[in-house]
Amino acid sequence: MNAPTAQRAAGAISHHYDVGNEFFALWLDESLTYSCALRKTEDDSLEEAQEHKLAYHLDAIGAAGAGSVLDIGCGWGSILQRLTETHHVPRAVGLTLSRRQAEFIASREYPGAEVLRESWTDYEPESRFDGIVSIGAFEHFALPDDPPAEKIRVYRHFFRRCRDWLAPGGVLSLQTIAYANMSRQDASEFMQRDIFPDADLPTFAEITAAAEGLFELRSMHNGRLDYAWTCGQWAKRLRARRDEAVALVGPDVVARYERYLKLSALGFRMGKIGLLRLVLAPYGDGHFTR
Repeated sequence: MNAPTAQRAAGAISHHYDVGNEFFALWLDESLTYSCALRKTEDDSLEEAQEHKLAYHLDAIGAAGAGSVLDIGCGWGSILQRLTETHHVPRAVGLTLSRRQAEFIASREYPGAEVLRESWTDYEPESRFDGIVSIGAFEHFALPDDPPAEKIRVYRHFFRRCRDWLAPGGVLSLQTIAYANMSRQDASEFMQRDIFPDADLPTFAEITAAAEGLFELRSMHNGRLDYAWTCGQWAKRLRARRDEAVALVGPDVVARYERYLKLSALGFRMGKIGLLRLVLAPYGDGHFTR
């Protein structure tokens, strides 16, 4: 990812995530977790399902015994909060390109947490991490006009950096939306223009090609039906507080998000797009790299 690409990514992040913390708080769960939840039972509330998802990633990296953890694309800090307040991790670093998210996390003053408004392409840590979590950021790494080879190159750069940042025994827990039974040409113009401009989804094949020789895939789960349910829950909550949302951001923005949530739920339910949860461990010395 070069400088112009990083600048476009920052602009795209701001376009979507800097609409306003108060707006998102109307329809997200209490932790402001803006990514696919993980249901364990049909009776789970959104709050419970989001806690299950956060615990999944924290367990995957061994947060309970970690001394330092990096969260790439940290959102409003739900992972950072649990790292520092629940698992008492001494050093928890979050990267975000959203000004509003960074300000929100800083205001919470989580003990041992540091939030940086910085891209993973520019970040240079002073020491390695025992684990890395990245939820809902991978979708923003490539541009819509990037050919597959360029996308794989960008993704491989990300995996190389993560491998170099991990301490021995460290693990990367990655969650991303991915194209499934749909080509890029069939992607919604509305989504690419009005919701996530200058962003493109990966395919599972592109992810594995980029990670080949760098990371071992320990586990993979497709949670697309969980995401269809999550989008439905968000839409229901937004509908219940629509008047407040309109007062905050105006009717056009609210209508745009309502359409986005409806189309997203449909895409996941139909299998057009998937939700990948990947646990990856770096290969040790002696394994090939290309």
